[in-house]
Amino acid sequence: MADGPGRGGDDEKRFDWLYGGQGASDPDATRPVRRQPRPASPAAGSGAPDDEATRVMRARPRDQPRDQPRAATPPPRAPVAPPPAAASSGRRRPRFRARYVLVLVLLWVVYLVAVPVFAWTKVDKVAFEPRGERPAEQPGTTYLLVGSDSRQGLSAAERKEYGTGDASGQRTDTILLLHTGSGPNLLMSIPRDSLVDVPGSGTTKINAAYAFGGPRLLTRTIEENTGIRVDEYVEIGIGGFVDLVDAVGGIEICPRQAMDDPLANLDIEKGCQEADGVTALGYARSRHTSGLGDIERARQQREVVASIGREVVSPWSVLNPVRYWRLNLAATETVTFGDGMNPARAAMWASAMTRVNGDNGLTCSVPISDLAVTWDPERSRQMFQAIIDDDTDSIDDSLCTPSGLPEGATS
Repeated sequence: MADGPGRGGDDEKRFDWLYGGQGASDPDATRPVRRQPRPASPAAGSGAPDDEATRVMRARPRDQPRDQPRAATPPPRAPVAPPPAAASSGRRRPRFRARYVLVLVLLWVVYLVAVPVFAWTKVDKVAFEPRGERPAEQPGTTYLLVGSDSRQGLSAAERKEYGTGDASGQRTDTILLLHTGSGPNLLMSIPRDSLVDVPGSGTTKINAAYAFGGPRLLTRTIEENTGIRVDEYVEIGIGGFVDLVDAVGGIEICPRQAMDDPLANLDIEKGCQEADGVTALGYARSRHTSGLGDIERARQQREVVASIGREVVSPWSVLNPVRYWRLNLAATETVTFGDGMNPARAAMWASAMTRVNGDNGLTCSVPISDLAVTWDPERSRQMFQAIIDDDTDSIDDSLCTPSGLPEGATS
């Protein structure tokens, strides 16, 4: 049955308290409570927190008695920050640098080994051992060093620059014996004008042996006149000498007097000075500025050889890659070795050349008795025997003098 109009109006009034109606007059009726605005938190910048604000209380564990006070809440731990990235990368950088350094060192070692191996492929060899009877094997090692005055391979401009002239044929401007063994190294020059018995040619200048029969006849002449067995042979020409000096960056020479020798294309002052290849060649060949002639030239040649040796073992010859390359190529392209020479023996020879003067060794001329470079029969025999016996410790100043003349004579 439908409700009447009056009843419906009363019902609406009866439920005003529930729906927020404005017509209720009952003071005890339940009224809706307005939501109070929540005070802003201190973090939001509103100042001090409200003391009357409702706080959330931690729940008490079930097994904890009511009269036991709650434990204080520990302060939160600060998060552990990861190590800074810069510190991590700082530890790794030295490792990478060490790798780069190691790679560079390995490449440098390979270069130091590869260059001499490559250069050795360009070496020329020559037969030097004479046929027939020779002195028996002797202790130590004796090298025969020959400086040839051959103009072969030189252009007209080079002959003019070097002051060599146009002479034909081939002779030896320089003859040296280098002995190494148990005692000090000995570098002994044999003046090219020494009068000796050349097999098949009688008594003549020793440098004629090379012109008559090349390295073999020269070796045989030396062995028969000294009794010393030649173990290895090294020869360098005029052009090769210039290239070798220039390859080491020049050498120091110390002329005892001013030297003006047009025949050697030389004009230098007295005293120690730097010399390039052309100047060093003229200094080694000059014999017209001193009254000692070929004797003084032999002394100058030993000085030049020792100076080249010092430059070869200079640290700069190894640390400078360009100089190292030029030195190895010059040493193998301009030097002719005797048959049987190998890289190890060549290295021993080069090393020995650096220890032939001062406290490192002995450097002198074959003992002679006069300026005609006649070998002194007694003193030269003692010198040769000391080399044969590998007893260079017994060689004193009476045997080893710069000029070869007896001690106290003109030197």
